[in-house]
Amino acid sequence: MSFTHTYHYPNQFTLESGETLPEFQLAYTTYGRLNEDRSNVVWVCHALTGNSDFADWWDGLFGEGKVYDPAEWFVICANSLGGCYGSTGPLSVNPETQQPYYHSFPQLTNRDIVAAFELLRQELGFEKVHTLLGGSLGGQHALEWAILKPKVFERLIHVASNARHSAWGIAFNESQRMAIRVDPTWATDTDTAGQEGLKTARAIAMLSYRHYNCYELSQQEPGNSITDNFRAASYQVYQGEKLAKRFNAYTYWVLSKAMDSHNVGRDRGGIEAALKRVKAKALFIGVDTDILFPVEEQRFMHAHVQDSSIAIVKSNSGHDGFLLETGQLSNIIDSFYKQDSKAVEAFDFEKQAG
Repeated sequence: MSFTHTYHYPNQFTLESGETLPEFQLAYTTYGRLNEDRSNVVWVCHALTGNSDFADWWDGLFGEGKVYDPAEWFVICANSLGGCYGSTGPLSVNPETQQPYYHSFPQLTNRDIVAAFELLRQELGFEKVHTLLGGSLGGQHALEWAILKPKVFERLIHVASNARHSAWGIAFNESQRMAIRVDPTWATDTDTAGQEGLKTARAIAMLSYRHYNCYELSQQEPGNSITDNFRAASYQVYQGEKLAKRFNAYTYWVLSKAMDSHNVGRDRGGIEAALKRVKAKALFIGVDTDILFPVEEQRFMHAHVQDSSIAIVKSNSGHDGFLLETGQLSNIIDSFYKQDSKAVEAFDFEKQAG
């Protein structure tokens, strides 16, 4: 059973930009029990539109009999600062004005988000964390944190992410923000500002999250007579409407900008120098069809983090394979724990299964 908590930081919080938040809160979820020596902590960092309920969106990894069984592990995940699932974000009330922040919410970087996580870690008194685990935007957070606090994290499992957000990824994000920006309601200060634009933004994002093969397998028409109302078209509309029901354009804007800011080498002498600061036993996992965070990015980190391991998931689902291929992920993580001093390059699960 999981439990949801709220951490309140009552002091002024200074951001990398120099702007400040007068205070903030983080919603976080815990699962399992701490063992006596507090050596079984797993900290999960979620993706762009995720929340702290990791057992919901990564359910293949968490649960009885799974790789993270609550009988063995204590798992924690905090909703990102700037989020919309209980943590302080643009729809939160600014205590100084008693009105929602909306467009006045300051821009965040990944380092700001990680700094907030770090305050929560200190509040909870976790001197060591067995495993820091994150995928996509959450992988960026995890890597930044492992560099910031190298003595805290014993293991890093970094999934479908990178050390610096690529020009390709930034271009995708800006295209999505352009869709939000042209929504006439985006200029208003309302909870639903930019909602129609958000739907289009999500449809654009799906093209980076999935892969040609995925659409051909799941959305191609079975016959030869269709001239309109294609499955692929309705799928894009459905995905946009689905996100708009649970998310808001402000948070999408803020967190996609934070993703763009990701560069572990900033003010650290470059990316390679920053990666040398990682002291955790690191496992970098890529997805072979990922066009948003291609495997070249995981190979780069593996090459520059000492004694790290790498594994490549096979999937037709593109980037979203990191959420969908939990059977492969479970096998990889289990192998990493059993032989985490060895590289686990490109598992051939078909041969293993045979």
